[in-house]
Amino acid sequence: MARTKTIQIGLRQYNSKTQLNQKLNIVISSYRSTPFGGGQGIFIYELSKALLSLGHNVDIISGPPYPKLEPKINLIRSPGLNLFSTFIFKERLSIFINKRNKSIDDWYEFISALFGGFPEIKTFGNRLSYLLQNSSYDVLIDNQSLSFGVLQVQNKIPVIEIIHHPITKDYKYDIQFSKGIIQKISKWRWFSFLKMQKKVAPLMKVISTPSSNSKDDIVKDFKVLKNKIMVIPNGIDHVKFSPKKHINRNPAQLITTASADVPLKGLDFTLKAIHSIKKDYPKIRLVIIGAPRPGGHTERLIQKLNLEANIVYKTNLTKEEIAVEYAYSNIAIVSSLYEGFGFPVGEAMACSIPLIATNVASIPEITSSFAELIPEKDSYSIEQAIRKIFLNPSKYQIRADAGRMHIIENFDWKKIAKRYESLIYQTMENFNANF
Repeated sequence: MARTKTIQIGLRQYNSKTQLNQKLNIVISSYRSTPFGGGQGIFIYELSKALLSLGHNVDIISGPPYPKLEPKINLIRSPGLNLFSTFIFKERLSIFINKRNKSIDDWYEFISALFGGFPEIKTFGNRLSYLLQNSSYDVLIDNQSLSFGVLQVQNKIPVIEIIHHPITKDYKYDIQFSKGIIQKISKWRWFSFLKMQKKVAPLMKVISTPSSNSKDDIVKDFKVLKNKIMVIPNGIDHVKFSPKKHINRNPAQLITTASADVPLKGLDFTLKAIHSIKKDYPKIRLVIIGAPRPGGHTERLIQKLNLEANIVYKTNLTKEEIAVEYAYSNIAIVSSLYEGFGFPVGEAMACSIPLIATNVASIPEITSSFAELIPEKDSYSIEQAIRKIFLNPSKYQIRADAGRMHIIENFDWKKIAKRYESLIYQTMENFNANF
């Protein structure tokens, strides 16, 4: 387990010129870091591990849910109220009442959540600014909070802001698939933090994003200057995500990932494809890595399509356990409507499994020619791609094996870490020049 610690006090005295290859004190912040499922937790774990392997000291400041970390990496907890551990009002009220020495941020969190907002990003940034007000860190890497507090930190130490993709895309698809004015108002209220992010993003001095597509979207949606944005792809753990030759595949089993039960993941279209193909392949089975929202849209759709016997959800799996599920499966499907960087895409490819993926956003940047790319929002194309692979598995397996080599050569975390290290040194140099 990761250790916890208090932050060292005393502002770092910067030299006029950064010494390259020096051992750095790096802090990475993340308002949420789900360890199983969800890109943020994966990113925090992998990046911190990779920077540690280069010889740097790495601390993580995170709100709950907390990340899984390497033993030598320190975890600094910034819990806030954690109101989203429940959606029951009485339980939320109890959490708030039992909190001693309530701060302004505590009051803001409770009132905002009460009216349907998501205040954690803003309050996490405020607490982060307080924690780092007398910091000895060389650099902060902030994982997509884009909060006012990070702007305050930027005045004290070098900051690299990670934007996987602008959340305007999530908002767009949530509104598009909302039914009725009440749902639309609810989504508008939830995404109210976007106003803050649109103000903060253009003021950040250094931004890193994992794909050229995300860079273009950040420029367009957040009005950020292109020269502030560096494209550094995420890496894929191709050691743990690897073929399991001792496991026999189930010819009728497919696998997909829906870490968040939201329209952006495009799960509806995969389910409709399964419904259509079930007539010819009644034993077809879809394993979904993730959890449905109880009583939500996806559960209702599965019931409507009469797919209860063909769908299996699996949650809270380790990377090794997910790799085993890939090994048992015959085809992987990623039907997302948008991905800033699709970890499931790279992970499936690393496992040498034939892949069907939507030809949108960053996905073709990851897959190159090693996947069956299809249009978005098109269940018929998913169905036809499944049929093609079922009829000629050896052909698509050859391509899948080549896809694994593509991932190893282009998305290795050691190589990615060196690129982050170079960006850190450059960011420190620029900060020192203006200190």
